[in-house]
Amino acid sequence: MNLFSPVTLGELTLPNRLVMAPLTRSRSGLDGVPGDIVVEYYRQRASMGMLVSEGTYPSFAGQAFVRQPGLVTEAQIAGWKRVTDAVHADGGLIIAQVMHSGRVTHQETNGGRTVLAPSALAIDGFTRTYAGKLPYPVPRALDLAELPEIIEEFVQGSRNAIAAGFDGVELHGANGYLLHEFLAPSSNQRDDAYGGSPANRARFVIETTAAVVEAIGAGRTWLRISPEHNVQGALETDPTDTLETYSALADGIAPLGLAGLSILHKEPSGVLVQHLCNRFGGPVLINTGFGTITSLKDAQAVMGWADAVVVGRPALANPDLAHRWEQDLPLNEPDHATFYTEGAVGYTDYPFWKN
Repeated sequence: MNLFSPVTLGELTLPNRLVMAPLTRSRSGLDGVPGDIVVEYYRQRASMGMLVSEGTYPSFAGQAFVRQPGLVTEAQIAGWKRVTDAVHADGGLIIAQVMHSGRVTHQETNGGRTVLAPSALAIDGFTRTYAGKLPYPVPRALDLAELPEIIEEFVQGSRNAIAAGFDGVELHGANGYLLHEFLAPSSNQRDDAYGGSPANRARFVIETTAAVVEAIGAGRTWLRISPEHNVQGALETDPTDTLETYSALADGIAPLGLAGLSILHKEPSGVLVQHLCNRFGGPVLINTGFGTITSLKDAQAVMGWADAVVVGRPALANPDLAHRWEQDLPLNEPDHATFYTEGAVGYTDYPFWKN
């Protein structure tokens, strides 16, 4: 295997093993509708083996960020259809990341809606809202009877993604958002069947994934996780508990036949990740860094056992990253100051390599 050889993941055959990570860019306005500039951004990067969209909310309460795109309204679905059509016209593949914010939001971001989470525990910190930087609120703990409704939001969001022309869906079970909040003991202190033991904390993610598989098919469904990433208050600092929790998750999703499991971890060759890969038994996508930028050397290092590598900032700054890495060409440097701003600067103006 090498980075530039084809690979089949579920129903998709990727022309290379470079997958663009889901990257928050905040360019979709107050209505969450992807416009011309978003169409161009994704179209430019169609030569990656597969694109994963930025996190899209499946319900208004689940909006995490200002100017985040959604998969709720007809206008949002139509906006994404323009994106997927453009990517497909350039020979690319694109899946939607479906992401519920959970407690990683504020009423000033999600339109005044109740902030929901597994338990009524606030994140210690601040979030950027339409009204400025504000402390995270204490969320309302979801009632047991509400959990099927939340699962249905993920299901409908996934159906909407397919209607918008996406080639599949990645469920966001990482980085402290709602699904991850059920997994992490710091954010899940429930005393019912969805809290307490590692198996109970994994239950909601397993059930959500299974429901989406039933709705759109296993061959178009991915799950993203980030064990031990310890961001946004989702802390997993007990190695034994973490191993048991994610082992239960892997055991629960293994029979579903997913198109892939995407794992974000700083030590992809370490014991935990290797154990989960073996336990899952299906295609694995590896993201080697969040705090550090994935290099070509990093990407090549996981090709001995991973099916594909997920790349963030190099793909953000280099729309032709696959060509540059294959030819060992210099890279554009990402401009951190423009990651979450508006407009073309730092978004669609990164140059392609000129021969």
